[in-house]
Amino acid sequence: MNIGPYVLANPFLVAPMAGVTDRPFRQLCKKLGAGYAVSEMVTSRPDLWSTLKTSRRANHEGEPGPIAVQIAGTDAPMMGEAAAYNIDRGAQIIDINMGCPAKKVCNKWAGSALMQDEALALSIVEAVVAVCAPRGVPVTLKMRTGWCQAEKNAVALARAAERAGVQMITVHGRTREQGYKGQAEYDTIAAVKAAVGVPVVANGDIDTPEKARQVLAVTQADAVMIGRAAQGRPWIFREMLHFMATGTQLAPPLVHEVKHLLLDHLQDHYALYGEFSGVRTARKHIGWYVKSLPGGEDFRARMNLIENCGQQSAAVADFFDGLSERMDRMPQDVSMGFANKNEEHTETTA
Repeated sequence: MNIGPYVLANPFLVAPMAGVTDRPFRQLCKKLGAGYAVSEMVTSRPDLWSTLKTSRRANHEGEPGPIAVQIAGTDAPMMGEAAAYNIDRGAQIIDINMGCPAKKVCNKWAGSALMQDEALALSIVEAVVAVCAPRGVPVTLKMRTGWCQAEKNAVALARAAERAGVQMITVHGRTREQGYKGQAEYDTIAAVKAAVGVPVVANGDIDTPEKARQVLAVTQADAVMIGRAAQGRPWIFREMLHFMATGTQLAPPLVHEVKHLLLDHLQDHYALYGEFSGVRTARKHIGWYVKSLPGGEDFRARMNLIENCGQQSAAVADFFDGLSERMDRMPQDVSMGFANKNEEHTETTA
């Protein structure tokens, strides 16, 4: 699968999740088999570009390419400026956010709210493509099936976006009205795939290798995008690769391996966020890893009281050392994804 000049390693992609898919998380997922990862969304407002929050989101130091950055906003010229700003900081692919269902985003008519105004949505796509095309930077689009059940316009918007120059389209199989409730449907994604010639990516409720294979077959999509199911379970990507290649389940990771994956992730996380923010923002990641493990809830409660990075990582090491004395491998049936049912693109807290 190609996005412009970039050939992806495989069809298992990491979804953009605000407060989650920062550089350390993207690098970890790629290390464990993900073929591509999109950054958490970056605001299009120039007055916020100098903030620490935005500068961290625009940090791609040492990240293997292609580097994809998602931008969000409602003003077409401003979105074009945001695309240029991020390209100057290393973005090789620009993704337009028309899928976020969060109220704080939709109340400003950004994210999936743009699907209610196809003319505005198209003007944003055209403005971003106009900036990116001369610089050889592909533009992609992530959206939902529509605003509500009665207004599913994903096919029409996908066709218009393709004509405007978008080179890949990701569709989450829910309306904005659904948020993350109920089950994702894939018929609309299949209809989008049949309607356009650019690659189409299916997103929503894909949490096992079997489900990935099923969704690829049903939709004929070129790839699947994994969001919440990778939270606390980043090795899901290599599980999918193994299953698609062999038809068999990959053995769960050793507890010892997971311990070192998490500790390495924490060190990268602390380096990006610093002591004060690092120990706090790491709590959600640790919580996802231990949520369904024996003693996990008690450990999470204790860990949330720690306010020092060194003490936090030491506590994590001690927890997994104790766990390894009781079991060699992580439980096969532990579902560590979907820990945060209602928030994929909104800030998450421990």
